[in-house]
Amino acid sequence: GYSLNDTIVVFDRIREVRKLNPDLTMAEVIDKAIAQTMSRTVMTSATTISVVLILLIFGGDGLYAFSLTLLIGLVLGTYSSIFIASPVLLLMNRNAPPPDEEEVPEYGPGVEYEPPPIKE
Repeated sequence: GYSLNDTIVVFDRIREVRKLNPDLTMAEVIDKAIAQTMSRTVMTSATTISVVLILLIFGGDGLYAFSLTLLIGLVLGTYSSIFIASPVLLLMNRNAPPPDEEEVPEYGPGVEYEPPPIKE
């Protein structure tokens, strides 16, 4: 859950930075977005990891395997959110054509909704 949430936060920040700075390359946008979300990601993960470490150390034999599994999942999830998801986005975006400025979306924010005509 944390990995997915952190990835969504990073991708949302990428979207915002790209909208505010259209002159930046995608690599620069991703770098700026990760730099802006890094402290949030590290603080959230460190807080949760510290609780899981306490559970691992003081939880006894019954909770050891569960705590170890949680700890490994948190570390790998945080790593993947920062160091895997964004480079994959960069690779996927490498061959994408630049967006058209004049293209008008059929739906989305700022587009008036017109209900379909009622057939009688």
